[in-house]
Amino acid sequence: MIVLLAVLVTVVLLGHRLIPAGGIVETFLPWVGLAIPMLALFAWRRRPAVNLPAVLLPLIAWSVLFAPALMPDDKSHDLIAVQHNTSDENPDPTGTVRELLRVSPDLVALTEVLPQNLPTYDAAFGSAYPYRAAQGTVALWSRHPLTADGPLDIRPAAFGPDWNRGLRAVARTPHGDVAVYVAHLPSVRMGLSGFATDPRDESAAKLGAALKAEPLTQVLLLGDLNATLHDRGLRPVTSRLDTAPAFAFSWPAKAPVARIDQILARGLTVTSLWSLPRTGSDHLPIAARVRF
Repeated sequence: MIVLLAVLVTVVLLGHRLIPAGGIVETFLPWVGLAIPMLALFAWRRRPAVNLPAVLLPLIAWSVLFAPALMPDDKSHDLIAVQHNTSDENPDPTGTVRELLRVSPDLVALTEVLPQNLPTYDAAFGSAYPYRAAQGTVALWSRHPLTADGPLDIRPAAFGPDWNRGLRAVARTPHGDVAVYVAHLPSVRMGLSGFATDPRDESAAKLGAALKAEPLTQVLLLGDLNATLHDRGLRPVTSRLDTAPAFAFSWPAKAPVARIDQILARGLTVTSLWSLPRTGSDHLPIAARVRF
């Protein structure tokens, strides 16, 4: 029995994309590893010569997927980027920005920013971040000049024209121009049939197409993608961009168990990624060190 369970855990870890409607498994995939010490305990108590070697299978599988995230951070960087879903019900935008600025970021992308709250955010960022781009409910503040900013069409076909949660801008950094994308993909809803992911997946496909067509070599994506990196629905994006191995859970803020807020790059290296302290949002902010 222990051998069969060990094989099952291994199959879930390595073959999660083959599981029908496996979105919930992919969202919490690192936590599948909690089964391994339990299996090891039972194996030690019963026929250890046979069962303990079997437990090595899921241990190796989990290590292949997640052990790099346990390595010490690479602190080398040329700039720091922050992504945060600030929540449109955030009672303290000014305090939220104050918390984000503690890491001295070069770029800060925010989602769920109501247009009427933009002046409050502008004042909180102050003169150190004189450049800002905003479209719909997403916005980007920068220490460096922003050019060519405009909307990014990631709207699912079934959504109304007032749904605008994407932008693209070019940050003119001292190290070179970077195409910066800010995106907030549709939420995933839990129903009787499992995760309802179609709108998010459609939006991810449009985002992936935009990234494919991006003419600049250096690209940075900051966003609440409502998906973990192992989620099959995010493949149009994750097949084109990379990030640092890290857990850096961002949701829910009270007891974070998954990272659905992402910072990914192409032509740049995300050297480390970490979560920031809680703000007035239901998400934690995440920060990344980025090297040219």
